[in-house]
Amino acid sequence: MDIKNLLTESKARFNHNSAKAYLAEKFKSKLILAEQGGLWKADAETILLLTSFTSDYLVIIDTFNNPVKVDRQQLLEKLQQIYETTMEQWYAEWQLLESKR
Repeated sequence: MDIKNLLTESKARFNHNSAKAYLAEKFKSKLILAEQGGLWKADAETILLLTSFTSDYLVIIDTFNNPVKVDRQQLLEKLQQIYETTMEQWYAEWQLLESKR
């Protein structure tokens, strides 16, 4: 392999990794929700926490480490909706990126 090929491949790999990092930042920011007096991340941990309880209202810690009393079911539904929508969009863009590789 010559130097030109090595440089071309390393630039392509760098660009691909940069594009993946950009996608991650783009979609992670879409997983944030301000709701019921707190700031929440629509991630598996928060969704599972809300799913594991059965009470109507629950005090949980938001992303700023503040305790917030929330309507559990209402917050769960919104976080699930945001998570599913965002992850589907992220996956579609990721597949497009991978197909260009």
